[in-house]
Amino acid sequence: MMAKINEYLKACIEEKASDLHLAVGKPPVLRIDGNLKPINDTILKKEDLIEIAREITDESKRKEIEDKGGCDFGFSFGNLARFRASIFKTKGTIGICLRLIPSKLFTFQELGLSDKIRQLLHSSRGLILVTGPTGSGKTTTLATMTDYINSNMDAHIITIEDPIEYYHEHKKGIVTQREVGVDVPSFSEAIIKGLRSDPDVILVGEMRDLQTIKAALLAAETGHLVFATLHTISAAQTVDRIINSFPVEEQEEVRIQLSTVILAVLSQQLLVRKSGKGRVAVFEIMVSTPSIQSLIRERKTFRITSELQTGAKYGMRPFDVSLAEFYNKDIISKEAVYEKAFDREQIDSLLR
Repeated sequence: MMAKINEYLKACIEEKASDLHLAVGKPPVLRIDGNLKPINDTILKKEDLIEIAREITDESKRKEIEDKGGCDFGFSFGNLARFRASIFKTKGTIGICLRLIPSKLFTFQELGLSDKIRQLLHSSRGLILVTGPTGSGKTTTLATMTDYINSNMDAHIITIEDPIEYYHEHKKGIVTQREVGVDVPSFSEAIIKGLRSDPDVILVGEMRDLQTIKAALLAAETGHLVFATLHTISAAQTVDRIINSFPVEEQEEVRIQLSTVILAVLSQQLLVRKSGKGRVAVFEIMVSTPSIQSLIRERKTFRITSELQTGAKYGMRPFDVSLAEFYNKDIISKEAVYEKAFDREQIDSLLR
């Protein structure tokens, strides 16, 4: 069976797939540019899935699957690639999803991020949030930012991930990578303990709960540059999600705290190119200004989107403007634009 899983992993790499799905009663399936494509006609059996899972897990992961119903972890496929694995119980058997982690980090230009965002990475304190739905490339964007700081600054960077996906070598900076469930029990505890390790930068893989949000805000407030992700699709929704995570009686104080530490929110989605080959990251970008800070403090987050439209000189960009730019450059289709646009009427006025 080791030969089989190797065959599937190689196919994933060669086809430039984002994911490999293995399910009982189905052939092995790749996700390529958002679409599912079988590798072959071989129908997988329960025994096949169990054997494949055994090949890529150790005893502790097998126990986690048995006790908790599933596990997530990263692993290397020789020196060819790294994968993030999700193994889970389903209908009396197991399912496996493997995500290919790109071996090459993108540049800021390749991601479509401006010099303004790059300049923010030189900040000594504050909070930068990268948001978007599952599979939108948040981890890749964070890894690019981490690599930039590691390559250009004398900084101690602590990453807290579940699982670790990209491995960062020490360059000009020092990178300490900690995995939840292996090195630390939780994101929140890792942040608090990490503050005792003289960090300059803290990367939080995901702000999943109130304790993690509190710890991330504290770290940003006490003189550290903090990166984190949320599953939100706009800057306004992101601000509301953070504030609404707190009890009502604490929200006023949190508004003030968040307005003080927030540096930027990058909300991204991946769209298939018009050619059908590859995907492109489309960003909404909010950069903190006195006006943005006032909107957060004064419970006027509904006006953030309007503020983005007049904030180009600060590096801001509404999502629909980004969509229109990609369409006008013939990179994405009109159907993709209409499917993702926040404001259908406005988007029509931007298309050429």
